[in-house]
Amino acid sequence: MSMPVITTEHLTKTYGTDHTRVDALKDVSVSINRGEYIAIIGPSGSGKSTFMNLLGCLDKPTSGTILIENTDVSSLSEQKLARLRREKIGFIFQKYNLLPTLDALGNVELAMSFARLDRKTRRMRSEKLLRMVQLDHRLDHKPSEMSGGEQQRVAIARALANNPSIILADEPTGNVDTKGGENIMNILEKINQRGETIIVVTHDTSIAKRAKRILEIKDGIVSESNVF
Repeated sequence: MSMPVITTEHLTKTYGTDHTRVDALKDVSVSINRGEYIAIIGPSGSGKSTFMNLLGCLDKPTSGTILIENTDVSSLSEQKLARLRREKIGFIFQKYNLLPTLDALGNVELAMSFARLDRKTRRMRSEKLLRMVQLDHRLDHKPSEMSGGEQQRVAIARALANNPSIILADEPTGNVDTKGGENIMNILEKINQRGETIIVVTHDTSIAKRAKRILEIKDGIVSESNVF
């Protein structure tokens, strides 16, 4: 029986004051098991990115709790929260968020710089990850010298640098062409097959269909979806 890797209980996120109050998420209780491949869908402004930021401990809920591997993250200090994000969660962003001054190897290595690994180990692991995403020929190329799809594959390698158990991908194919997007989704499926939990926020139905479970957000309310 799979164990929950993320559990939310009565999660609520509210922005603004009484007069301008916006309930981005309303009383969300979900359980995500280790090794699941989940798509989060919903119209723009429905709360998808808010939910992703809360799951990734990049933001804090107004009320409710988030348990990551049975740890209540609301009780953690900023230092312990940063460590949890670094060790347990890999982030893939729509805009890549690569450092333009570093080459592919440098961007992946940077993710390991706080893990106290020696330079040789960091370099070997970075090379291995970039080979895994089929970028052997781009190791010393900077982001400006790569296509959007290649930059996103560097971002995937970076997300895997510290062996996280959870991968959060926010519109991972949003800035790449169809072929590049297909390549990226194939890589994410392979990562999931290894046992990592994949959570993808997307508005693209063809990407959502590839997930094994779909959560739909409408007006801040999360429900299981059988739309496909």
